[in-house]
Amino acid sequence: MSERTSFQDLIQSDTPVVIDFYADWCGPCKAQTPILQQLKSELGEQVRIVKIDVDRNQELSGKLQVQSIPTIMIFQQGELKWRAMGVQSLPQLKSQLEALQVS
Repeated sequence: MSERTSFQDLIQSDTPVVIDFYADWCGPCKAQTPILQQLKSELGEQVRIVKIDVDRNQELSGKLQVQSIPTIMIFQQGELKWRAMGVQSLPQLKSQLEALQVS
């Protein structure tokens, strides 16, 4: 399936990729969106942010064991570096990303 290939291509980046697993009907997911927009505006090209709708991508969500939304994952060079469930604050996300850029 091309979706799986494109997901693999997506996470093979040297640039950290923040993936937000969400659903349109999820209240906390809506609260996460402006935090991610702020993160992108502060870090610019140092980070990629991708939103994945769990309802439209059930196979991928199942494969990655997304059981609660929002779930945030950070990938770099194809490797899962960090994941958390629930709304993540801007300082929390920035500290995770800064740790990656030091290595």
